[in-house]
Amino acid sequence: MNKKFILACSLPDCSLELRGLTNRAATLSTPPNKLQLPRISDAVAASLERRILEGSLKPGDRLPPERELAADLGVSRPSLREAIQKLASKGMVQTRQGGGTYITDRLESTFFDPWQALMGAHPNLREDLLEFRRMLEGQAAEWAAERATEADLTRLTQAFETMNQAFDGDDLDRRSGADIAFHQAIGEATHNVLVGHLSAALLRLAQDNIRLNLGELKDIPAASSLLRSQHAAIHVAICEHKPAAARAAAETHIDFVRETLAQTLRSAARRESAARRLHTDFSEPFSS
Repeated sequence: MNKKFILACSLPDCSLELRGLTNRAATLSTPPNKLQLPRISDAVAASLERRILEGSLKPGDRLPPERELAADLGVSRPSLREAIQKLASKGMVQTRQGGGTYITDRLESTFFDPWQALMGAHPNLREDLLEFRRMLEGQAAEWAAERATEADLTRLTQAFETMNQAFDGDDLDRRSGADIAFHQAIGEATHNVLVGHLSAALLRLAQDNIRLNLGELKDIPAASSLLRSQHAAIHVAICEHKPAAARAAAETHIDFVRETLAQTLRSAARRESAARRLHTDFSEPFSS
C-alpha cells in the first residue's frame, strides 16, 4: 500500500502542524491559561482512526512498515508504536508477529457477525434486509449527489467502469465483487461515516444473494441489460449532482433486485425439488 500520511491537529482557534514536534515538547508543563499541546501518540492515533472511519484505510489494509510510517508522519517510532497500541486496544488494528499491522473489520463485523448467522437460520430476513437496503441506498445516493467531491466522483466512475468490464465477462465472483464495490463507493461518497460502514456491513450480508442473483441474470440478456442501465442511471445522477434523481434511480434498482431475487429463489427451490424427486427411489417397500 502506497499511501502518504500527513498528520495535523486542529484545535479551537489553533491549527498545529505536528510534523517535527517531539514528545518532550508536547508534554512540557504550561501555565493553566496556556494551550495544552496533545501528546504526539494521541494525535497519531486520532489521525489513523479518522482515516479508518472515513474509509481511506479499509479492512485488510496493511500499514506501512514502522520506520516508513514514522518518517511519513514526522514522529518518533516510540510515539507511533504507542499510537498503534491505542488502536489495537480498541480492536481497530491487529499486529501480526513478523507480518505487520493490519486494519481490522471491527466496525462492520460487530453488526455483520450476529446477523449473518440469523440470515442463514431465517431466510425470511432476506426481504427485511432488502427493504432496509432500499431505504439506506436511496438516502446514500441522494446524499452522494449532494456531497460528492471531484475525488469521490473519480472513484465512483472508476468503480462503475470496473463493474461494466466485469459484467462483460463470465467470472461471477468478479461481477459480484465489482457490483458491491460500486455500491460501496456511493456509500463513502455520502461523507457520513455511519452510512459508509453500515453500507459495507449490509453489502457483506447480501453478498451471497447478490452473487446468486447475478448468476441467474447473466443468462437473461434483457435482465442483464436492465441491470446495467439502472447502475448507469445512478452513476449519472450522482455525477450530475441530482439528488432526487439519484434516490429514485437507487430505489428503482433495489426494487428490481427484490423482484428478481424472489424469482431466483423460487427457481432454485423448484430445481432442488425436482432433483429430489428424480433421485428418490421408491422401489423398496416401506417396512411396517
